[in-house]
Amino acid sequence: MATADLTQVKNYDYSGEKVFEKAQDFLPINGTDYVELYVGNAKQAAHYYKTAFGFQELAYAGLETGLRDRTSYVLVQDKIRLVLTSPFDSNSDISHHIRLHGDGVKVIALWVDDARSAYAETIKRGAKSYMEPTVVSDENGEIVKSGIHTYGDTVHLFIERKNYKGIFMPGFTAWQTEYQPAPTGLKYIDHMVGNVELGAMNQWATFYADVMGFANLVTFDDKDISTEYTALMSKVMTNGNGRIKFPINEPAHGKKKSQVEEYLDFYNGPGCQHIAVATDNIVFTISEMRKRGVEFLYVPGTYYDTVKNRVGIIEEDLNELKKWGIMVDRDEDGYLLQIFTKPVEDRPTLFFEIIQRKGAKSFGKGNFQALFESIEAEQARRGTL
Repeated sequence: MATADLTQVKNYDYSGEKVFEKAQDFLPINGTDYVELYVGNAKQAAHYYKTAFGFQELAYAGLETGLRDRTSYVLVQDKIRLVLTSPFDSNSDISHHIRLHGDGVKVIALWVDDARSAYAETIKRGAKSYMEPTVVSDENGEIVKSGIHTYGDTVHLFIERKNYKGIFMPGFTAWQTEYQPAPTGLKYIDHMVGNVELGAMNQWATFYADVMGFANLVTFDDKDISTEYTALMSKVMTNGNGRIKFPINEPAHGKKKSQVEEYLDFYNGPGCQHIAVATDNIVFTISEMRKRGVEFLYVPGTYYDTVKNRVGIIEEDLNELKKWGIMVDRDEDGYLLQIFTKPVEDRPTLFFEIIQRKGAKSFGKGNFQALFESIEAEQARRGTL
């Protein structure tokens, strides 16, 4: 069943259980700075995220800015920044990453006040170095960045921006075209989920606790997240101020192949399974995204037969939620609405969650059964269940 680690966190209330915060926060994080995906064709991927998700053009780096090995497009929507990067060199680390994993998340960049201190504190606690503190500058000031490895080939960069006034960072120029679809109402990254191999969840939960000072908000076991055929386990880790939340999933034993095992097979190892992005009006957001071609998991109509009994009074029209396939769940602080896209590339790996919180701080435990049955139906269609 879901449990909270009472020794780790304070003043956060998840799944009806009180949990307690660590007194020491040696790694202050202001929020998510950006998420960088390595992709096969950044220009086309940028067009997709603009069109389908409503991201706006922000910055560009490539041959025209002096880069000879790669190109990057930076997209923004409210507080969310996506960086889409493709290689020119077929023998580069970026090319190897794409050959092995397909399109996927490489960098989860964290906004900090002191990138040197963040690096020193994590390295001395056992992190593996990815990038020593490095200063990049131009006429708009300087950015300090450093980085460490986490699960699989994923890395965390620490980004210090307090002395920079430019559009994104040195080496990038403003990017603007005539094609500018309207935003869909996405606001910020709520959480990002990592899939790791069987037996590795506790290892990486310990990494975030010991190396980065995170706390375990809640643990879900295979009784919480299971169907007749598949199961998984998850630990949700958060930083001191609660702005960064990283659920870590591992497969559990079941009759058939779970979604985590499918991900690990097609991604060829651990990686970021999904990015949860928040909205203030999920009906508007989903209706817009569906119009633009985004595909979402199917929620059986019978799911809505028990919502009122389980969730109680909500502000939204239940028929409208049913029309768009939006799920609802409640905890003692309020309720949330959520929906999941299908994978956004041909490999069944990375997908997005759209979430609107109406006070709830949890992760939709009451929706797990319907969600996992929907995922299994997609797996069966793919022949991977």
